Amino acid sequence: MRRYILKRLLLIPLTLLGILTVNFVIIQLSPGGPVEYVLAKYSGMNTDSKAQFTSTGDVQNSSSNSAYQGAQGVPEDLIEELNKQFGFDKPLGARFWKMIKDYARFDFGKSYYQDKTVLSLISERMPVSVSLGLWSTLIIYLIAIPLGIKKALYDGTKFDMSTTVAVVVGSAIPVFLLAVFLIVFLAGGTYFQIFPLRGLVSDNFDALDTIGKIKDYFWHITLPVLCIVIGGFASLTMLTKNSFLDEISKQYVLTARAKGLSEKDILYKHVFRNAMLIIIAGFPAPLMKMLFTGSVLIEVVFSLNGLGLLGYEAIMTRDYPVIFGTLYVFALLGLVLKLISDITYSIVDPRINFEKI
Repeated sequence: MRRYILKRLLLIPLTLLGILTVNFVIIQLSPGGPVEYVLAKYSGMNTDSKAQFTSTGDVQNSSSNSAYQGAQGVPEDLIEELNKQFGFDKPLGARFWKMIKDYARFDFGKSYYQDKTVLSLISERMPVSVSLGLWSTLIIYLIAIPLGIKKALYDGTKFDMSTTVAVVVGSAIPVFLLAVFLIVFLAGGTYFQIFPLRGLVSDNFDALDTIGKIKDYFWHITLPVLCIVIGGFASLTMLTKNSFLDEISKQYVLTARAKGLSEKDILYKHVFRNAMLIIIAGFPAPLMKMLFTGSVLIEVVFSLNGLGLLGYEAIMTRDYPVIFGTLYVFALLGLVLKLISDITYSIVDPRINFEKI
């Protein structure tokens, strides 16, 4: 196992290099860029997807027959200054090589539009995403796995049918609509004002004692986490149920019953370990989704500044350092979580041998 772990650790830099290279090329070929975005603001133009952009990131004025309409009437020295400010006065190869060297030292540069480094922006937004992701994932697993096991044991009964309906209905409700519904009814929208409407903590959070801080934190995070949990545990519940049903029907279970083992011993000493393999193998994907991408709408509705919202805003404003910085962090954490998943996989089932991979 040590050899496999070492091999995977050595592959992480190469994988990150490949991811950054592909996305760097895509960004350069995509229409629009930070210079075009600033020029559109300067000219009072619309900065949405209907604006006409060039595809290289460099802008010239109308005297050079520019394809970008926002450059018309803009002084050429301003365009040159913007190109220099954003680093577009250098060749593509030089910009890419500088990015790789900086990222190897975890130096992601500064945001184009905020006077902060990318690392400081990520560190500011990280607590929100970690809070939403970890609590949502923990609650989903604590509900979905026991529920899936019980559904498998009572397959075809009224309990199974009723919980299936509840799970499917919960997963079918759009997260955005559910968030608005909870705000209207429980956050002072129209009826009750039980929970706060925005933020992760109150304004007087620092003045509270330890117990008060804990209560305030959970008071603010209850509704956002509830929205994610309601729409997120359906697939894991059904996966758990089907995995246990598949294992219960196998020959070794019949043999264990014939030997006189109790149903509890059969379930938790034999079936559980085998049935959980597929769930453990897929663990990094839902965790990464919860941490960084699955809560963007929730962050918008509840005014929570997380990493998902940060990445979305960076894409809309063509803030390349933030785009690549968040992408680098997401990819790195995803690779590390996948390695942890493989290690857990081998612990749960010692028969799995990654040394041959």
